[in-house]
Amino acid sequence: MGTIVTLGEIMLRLKSLGNERLFQSPILEATFGGGESNVASCLSLLGKKTAFVTALPKNSIGEGAISTLRSRGVDTSRIIRQGDRVGIYYLETGANQRPSTVVYDRADSSICEAKPSDFNWDTVFADATWFHITGITPAISADGAELSLAAVKEAKKRGITVSCDLNYRKKLWKYGKSAPEVMNELAKYVDITIANEEDCQECLGIESEADVTKADLGVDRYKEISDLVLKQFPEMKKIAITMRESYSADHNSWSAVLNNRTDFFVSPKYDIKNIIDRVGGGDSFAAGLIYGLTTFTNDDQKALDFAVATSCLKHSIPGDVALVTESEVLNLMKGDGSGRVQR
Repeated sequence: MGTIVTLGEIMLRLKSLGNERLFQSPILEATFGGGESNVASCLSLLGKKTAFVTALPKNSIGEGAISTLRSRGVDTSRIIRQGDRVGIYYLETGANQRPSTVVYDRADSSICEAKPSDFNWDTVFADATWFHITGITPAISADGAELSLAAVKEAKKRGITVSCDLNYRKKLWKYGKSAPEVMNELAKYVDITIANEEDCQECLGIESEADVTKADLGVDRYKEISDLVLKQFPEMKKIAITMRESYSADHNSWSAVLNNRTDFFVSPKYDIKNIIDRVGGGDSFAAGLIYGLTTFTNDDQKALDFAVATSCLKHSIPGDVALVTESEVLNLMKGDGSGRVQR
């Protein structure tokens, strides 16, 4: 297989220590993360050839982001250097009944202002066989929406498989267009969609009786929602929907379903207690699913199970990225979730 290309924003992540409130102490942990870059990093660590595409300023923060990606084996040669700033997000990790919170400071970042004409699409998609994007980049700015739509069109023009994690972020859709206005057009070019139940309703305007505020909608509701999405987008081949039941900030259950128009698959469910960091959990699922679909060809059940196991392990790792290996994921899939010391 060729290169898996992702496009989006990598941000500076500033997190309070442990479970402290933001600025409770005068120290913030600085790392880098962002939906599409997390997917590229995870896939690279799993053994796939990946490239991340974005715009970053020519300063030390931009260099730090690139160095982090390179350390994980991601090709950064397609990144363009322009603009004035790297976006930031602040994270406060919750505990028990106090939820985690995110504060964005990403307006006017380099990728927010990037335009389709800034990129050489032949270079971006050189040797690419898969392209992944999310609903985050179209949400950050009108330019981001234009760039995202141009990118999926260029990918489809070249016969590249396109996946999209809808990733609805209500705090970001502020520039005058609603999520369905933008995402319904972009979704026409998507082969594999990844979402949760809220994403389907808020990004695509899918109307369902499902109550997204409930912890567990029941598998039948997910079948209904996935059928509605596939009916609305006849060119779409598959949709995977994650199912998170949140009992508290540090105790969730995690599973997913996949509808490929012919069959409907349901994954095992993991009970995840004492969560270390759930940010990036959806990105690790997306990476695991792409890995599974490109590795276990014609076995959608195994691909789905691999995605859920990858994401389960991510919940035990601080930071945005699932720093896991294929063998670790496969061991969990076989039932080895005891956490015993490996000697």
